[in-house]
Amino acid sequence: MSTVPTVISPDLSGRRAPALGGFNLTALKLEIRRLTRNRRTIIIAIVVPVVFFLLFGTGQAYDTQSAGHGNVSAFVMISLALYGAVLATTFSGAMVSIERSQGWSRQLRLTPLSPVAYIAIKIATALVLGFCSVAAVYIAGIVTHKASMSVGLWIGTGFSVWIGSLLFAAFGLFIGYLLPAENVMQLMGLILGLLSFAGGLFIPVSQYAPTVQDIAKWTPLYGLNQLVHTPMLGNGVDWTWVVNVLAWLIIFVAGAAWRFRLDTARV
Repeated sequence: MSTVPTVISPDLSGRRAPALGGFNLTALKLEIRRLTRNRRTIIIAIVVPVVFFLLFGTGQAYDTQSAGHGNVSAFVMISLALYGAVLATTFSGAMVSIERSQGWSRQLRLTPLSPVAYIAIKIATALVLGFCSVAAVYIAGIVTHKASMSVGLWIGTGFSVWIGSLLFAAFGLFIGYLLPAENVMQLMGLILGLLSFAGGLFIPVSQYAPTVQDIAKWTPLYGLNQLVHTPMLGNGVDWTWVVNVLAWLIIFVAGAAWRFRLDTARV
C-alpha cells in the first residue's frame, strides 16, 4: 500500500512586503543603465539641443542684445534646455511601450515591485536624463561665454526647466501605454516638434498670426515655456500659464493611470 508523501509548506510568516513598494536605488540604477544604452535617445535628448544652441544661440547678430535681466543668447539657451528636457523625459516615459512589447513589464509584475513604485522609478529615471540634458545645454552656455545672466538666474531657470519637465514624463508614460512599440518613438519626435513650435520654443508665439496665437495658448508647452522664462524676463506670472500646466499635468497623469490599469488588468 503506497503512502502519500507529506508536502511541507514553507514558512512565509517572516516575509514582509518590501518598503516603499519595492522602490530602491538598485532598481533605479538598472533603469538608468538600460536607458543610457539607447544611443539614439542620448543623441536626441542631449546632443541635439546643444547643437541647436550652438547654431541659434551663438554666432548671431542678436546674441548680445538685452532681454529682461539677461540677453537673447540666455533666452535661447533656456528654450533649448526646456526642449532637451522635454525630449529626455518624454522618451524615458515612452520606453514603457517597448518594455511591454518585450514582456519586461510582465516579468516585473511577478516581483514585489508595486505599480506605484514602478511608475516612481520611471519618473525618477526620466528626471535623471532630463537633468543631464539641461546641464549639457547650460554648460554649453557657460563655455561659449554667450549667455549672460546673474548666478541666481542660472540656477533658478535651470531648476525650473528641470522640474517643469515632469509634465512630459507623465506625457511619455501616457503615450507609452497608449501606442504600440513600433510607432511610439517615431511619433514622439513629430509630436514634440509640433508642440515645441506651438509652445514658442523655437519661434516666439507673438510672431505668429493672431489665430495661431490663440491656438498656441492651449497647447501643453505654452504655459511651461512662459513660466521658465519669467525669472529672466521679470514680466510677472500670468495665472493662465499656471492653469495651462496644471490642466495638462492632470490630463497626462489621469491618462497614464487609466492606460496602466487597463494594461495590468490583462495579466
